[in-house]
Amino acid sequence: MIEGVKTKKLRLIPDERGRLMEILRNDEEIFTKFGQVYMTTTYPQVIKAWHYHHLQDDNFAVVQGMIKLVLYDPRPDSPTRGEVNEFFVGEHNPTLVHVPRLIYHGWKCISERESIVINLVTEPYDYQHPDEYRLPYDSPEIPYDWAIKMG
Repeated sequence: MIEGVKTKKLRLIPDERGRLMEILRNDEEIFTKFGQVYMTTTYPQVIKAWHYHHLQDDNFAVVQGMIKLVLYDPRPDSPTRGEVNEFFVGEHNPTLVHVPRLIYHGWKCISERESIVINLVTEPYDYQHPDEYRLPYDSPEIPYDWAIKMG
């Protein structure tokens, strides 16, 4: 796994009224700091990639649908430089993925319906100076093919 990336298996607690799922608590090792929480959606087969942050860590959880979350480590001094990690996250695999700053990340909605992603970030969004650095989803700088892998 890319250095600094952490995962936490999320547990669904069902009863006759519905379901509960804790995503992140401030007394867990995976928690670092609270900045803000936001929700974003992605339509089926849409790719949202690539970007990274200088200041912010991300904590992704999917509460509807499924995504293929992909990470790439470009950090020059990292022991995992050049590594790619794939995570299949969502209803069928409830998991929190902690993505540290400076790691490129993106995802593709792989479910038949819109995915809903919750992101708990360590810094609030700065509308005047966004902490986002982007590449196109098909950038040759990142050795990744978004096509489905059969078999």
